[in-house]
This record gives sequence, C-alpha cells and structure tokens, in this order.
Amino acid sequence: MKKLKAIPKFKNEDEEDKFWSTHDSTEYIDWSKAIINPTFPNLKLSTKTITIRVSESMLNSLKMLANKKDVPYQSLVKIFLDEKIRKETRTV
Repeated sequence: MKKLKAIPKFKNEDEEDKFWSTHDSTEYIDWSKAIINPTFPNLKLSTKTITIRVSESMLNSLKMLANKKDVPYQSLVKIFLDEKIRKETRTV
C-alpha cells in the first residue's frame, strides 16, 4: 500500500483550486475507499434569490393555492418547480 501525502491547508478556495489543478489527487486520497453515493443529511443547500415576473392573476392563484395548503406561496412555487424539473429530467 502506497503512503499518501498529507493534503495541505489552504487559505482560500482559489489557492485550493490552483493546487488541485497541478497535483494528482491519487497521491493524497485513496479513492478505493471512497463512499459511492454518499448522503449528507445535515448539508444546507445554498440558495440563490431570483426575480420572476408573473401576471397578477397567476400570483393571486398561487397565493390562494398556497393558503389552502397552508404554506407560503414562495415555497409552493419551489415545490411546483421541483416537481416539474424532476418530471422533465426523467423523460430526457
């Protein structure tokens, strides 16, 4: 079994990116011990704020639906988008 090198500490992401673009990760990591399809139950997904324009009637309909489901309308929009994206990516 080959001796692995220690992964250096990086000051920032740019420094780390430069390092890995010029070094072979197999000298630092034993990929044979990698977990396939790991789960990260405590990982908080990063989010990005966006702005979309919708008609007032669509917004009112969203708000009424959200009220019936007892969720904020923005959350309902995310649920609808997620459902549609999952459906569309399954058929591709």
